[in-house]
Amino acid sequence: MSQPLLYDSHCHTPLCRHAVGEPEEYAAVALKRGFAGLTITCHGPTSREWDYCMRSEQWPEYLGLCARAKAAFAGKLEVRTGVECDFLPGIEAYWSDFLGRYDLSHVLGSVHPHAGDYRRAYQNGDALEYQKTYFDHLALAAETGLFDTLAHPDVIKNIDPAQWQIDRILPAIQKSLDRIARTGVAMELNTSGLTKDIPEMNPGPVMLCEMASRAIPVVVGSDAHSPRRVGAHFDDAIDLLQQCGFRNVSFFVDRRRRDVPLNLARASLTPLASLITAAG
Repeated sequence: MSQPLLYDSHCHTPLCRHAVGEPEEYAAVALKRGFAGLTITCHGPTSREWDYCMRSEQWPEYLGLCARAKAAFAGKLEVRTGVECDFLPGIEAYWSDFLGRYDLSHVLGSVHPHAGDYRRAYQNGDALEYQKTYFDHLALAAETGLFDTLAHPDVIKNIDPAQWQIDRILPAIQKSLDRIARTGVAMELNTSGLTKDIPEMNPGPVMLCEMASRAIPVVVGSDAHSPRRVGAHFDDAIDLLQQCGFRNVSFFVDRRRRDVPLNLARASLTPLASLITAAG
């Protein structure tokens, strides 16, 4: 293993009510896995108070949790504070005000098509149209300029897996990616997709290759909701990026993008088998 270089740029805390484990536990696994840093990006409080996001009054507690982990791992692992922001049209002013008040290291923008408010507003029984709406909103999220990275950018495929046909939706994906590429916003390769109904990363290889052809930067994130999943399948993610034509993988520190050549990134990681043994 070479010098630690990478960050796992997407993980959660119990404040979102669907994750387990304290930030220090996540950081301990990141350190064993050979990461240089871990960015905590729990679901930030929204104006909608969705049941999978922290509440507004919990935000100070979240900042405290992140600060505690940062202090505990000082000199061993960089622990950074980020946030995952739910996006849908009309919420731009809320996030602009919110993000303007805090110094965060990495801001994820997410469209969550399973959210109740989102489904009630945009799902009309036509699966293909719902998918098209999702990819339009993904591009809108990039065009706001509020977010560093778009998280799990084809998560819509798990809403109705039987209706996901990549050839059918590809023209809408391509239009969305054209718009995203013009913004310079990065996109995530989310390894947790391997645990979903369609067991492939988010995005899948066809969309990822389309991103490569447009030179869209890619940030890899585990989207860990338990400490054991920190860094999961990063080796596979780096291999997939290489197969699709990427040369670098990216992460953000203080909202500035850093790029690492794929060969150096892969060499820096501890083998996953060692992680599983250590994590128990």
